[in-house]
Amino acid sequence: MPKLAIIQTAITDSLERNLETAERLVRQAASQGAQIILLPELFENLYFCQLEREEYFALAHPVQGHPFLGRFQALAAELQVVLPISFFEAANQSHFNSLAMLDADGTLLGIYRKSHIPDGPGYEEKYYFNSGDTGFKTWATRYGKIGVGICWDQWFPEAARIMSLQGADVLLYPTAIGSEPAEVASPNSHQMWQRAMLGHAVCNSTYLAAANRIGLERMGTGSQQVTQTYYGHSFICDYQGEMLQHAPPSSETILLSDLDFEAARVHRAGMGFFRDRRPELYRPLLTLDGGL
Repeated sequence: MPKLAIIQTAITDSLERNLETAERLVRQAASQGAQIILLPELFENLYFCQLEREEYFALAHPVQGHPFLGRFQALAAELQVVLPISFFEAANQSHFNSLAMLDADGTLLGIYRKSHIPDGPGYEEKYYFNSGDTGFKTWATRYGKIGVGICWDQWFPEAARIMSLQGADVLLYPTAIGSEPAEVASPNSHQMWQRAMLGHAVCNSTYLAAANRIGLERMGTGSQQVTQTYYGHSFICDYQGEMLQHAPPSSETILLSDLDFEAARVHRAGMGFFRDRRPELYRPLLTLDGGL
């Protein structure tokens, strides 16, 4: 029965400080028995997508020779833990919001590129990121089959269903989400955010967890300065959508929970969600307008 850890922390504008914080918290989680450890989305820097600035493309790096993926591969091997690591990827002339799945021996199992890219006040991701081209991924790790989406992916039931169809024992979502600008109707979406994912857990009978950042982040200067407060509320829920662990809105937190994958499999089979599916009727899902 593997133990999952979710890390919630504040992020700074210093890469080295963020890496040191991430390593400290990973080590702390591992010392408490965690075997799968999830950090927030793009924890390497402030959430630069608040603004559209050409200079922020310099934060991206290719997988080959990456400045810190190797550090976390070594850490995963040393601690014998699985680490899904979010990072800003440069690939020739393209840029992706990506994740590297590192197994417990440090092996890079593969890369997932965020599929759904938001574009709205405070979340100007389409300026920076190409839409991901990897498709959804579920990896067979030492401690179970893990499916990972990235932030905005978590609002789409199709992503959760595909990863579950691929055999995921747990769905993980590194996240950077917080308060919305004044012109947005819902200034704090954390309850809606959680409910969407609890529904994924119920409908796929699978464990699910999200790791968010916390704190006030400022980007830009003078009249061009913008701020956003990231609301935490990271959580782990079980395969019936029951909340197992829930972090507060503004505190550095490590959430820990044992995952009984065998109990989840028995429950999933009994519910019949995958037995009673009718994929031959779902063709409208392959269209933008629901047409046949």
